Amino acid sequence: MSSTAITDIAALVTNDPSLGDGSPLGLIHDAALVIEGERVVWTGESSKAPATDNRVDAGGRAVLPGFVDSHSHLLFAGDRTEEFNARMSGRPYSAGGIRTTVAATRAASDAELERTLTRHLAEALRQGTTTFETKSGYGLTVHDEARALRVAAAHTDEVTYLGAHIVAPELADDPAAYVDLVTGEMLDACAPHARWIDVFCERGAFDGDQARAILTAGRARGLHPRIHANQLSHGPGVQLAVELDAASADHCTHLTDDDVDALAHSDTVATLLPGAEFSTRAPWPDARRLLDAGATVALSTDCNPGSSFTSSVPFCVALAVRDMGMTPDEAVWSATAGGARALRRDDVGRLSPGARADLVVLDAPSHVHLSYRPGVPLVAQVWRRGERR
Repeated sequence: MSSTAITDIAALVTNDPSLGDGSPLGLIHDAALVIEGERVVWTGESSKAPATDNRVDAGGRAVLPGFVDSHSHLLFAGDRTEEFNARMSGRPYSAGGIRTTVAATRAASDAELERTLTRHLAEALRQGTTTFETKSGYGLTVHDEARALRVAAAHTDEVTYLGAHIVAPELADDPAAYVDLVTGEMLDACAPHARWIDVFCERGAFDGDQARAILTAGRARGLHPRIHANQLSHGPGVQLAVELDAASADHCTHLTDDDVDALAHSDTVATLLPGAEFSTRAPWPDARRLLDAGATVALSTDCNPGSSFTSSVPFCVALAVRDMGMTPDEAVWSATAGGARALRRDDVGRLSPGARADLVVLDAPSHVHLSYRPGVPLVAQVWRRGERR
């Protein structure tokens, strides 16, 4: 197995506090790292790098783990430009807008869905995302949910069954029947293709009792819970996430002190999605409040055609620093190690021995430039599984 040393790294973010400066970022200056196969096998000062088969000079740039985008909705067809234009002209977002995408997705072929998915994955990879989760939720029939998950499973292990995005239009007058479908025949068809189960617990979608029934049914089939919680208003989503040991409660915009305390004393990650607030002019989540309480925070894109049509984690990092009270260090940690925590992964989101060799080389001397220079395409190189992409 050949080995490669990347040397002359101005600042290496390892996310291992036992390394470098001892901070959560485990920052090493004038650093190098060594890759064998798909794994990192050594990190340290550049002058101490061991002999390897190959050497790559980073040229005084910063290196950090590949971004871990733990929340996206990439199995869709169609376009919602008109909705966005109307919303920016004063009409607020509501969960019902999803129905537009449902109609287009049902009409699309498998090949069309896969082309959309791979186009956005390539776009995200160019911007440094090396691990991603994606969901179903725009089919809302047994056939359409299952085929979406089959398409997704060909491209990532982090596949989420979201039949409970909204109540399917044809059962709008009988939500109980739709919950029965989601927890019965649809779950049977979808569970073999997914790792996770999710539900949109929100007024206009599913209430707390419905969400509990859906997540409990999924857990009985071996799917681990995650939940869209407290996005548009306060509700039971966060408390339900903690009760069911959900890997993440996503959005977390409207929280009580009890919600914050519950997250801080659990393994459930608060995944914040600033692209949604940016695109809907909604209030920003208070990341500072969560961090100060001791909660684990992740940052992700929520890439979807309706409320957050961005695949750029660097953009979300800049928003989190500018508008959500995070420091540059906290935002980078949350977009890498935090995302890994939200997926309950320990092999990504860090660059220390044993980790998967997923990394980003910035055209900048420090990770701080991600928020210092918002909107600038700073990603110079992306390595995934030990290979430059």
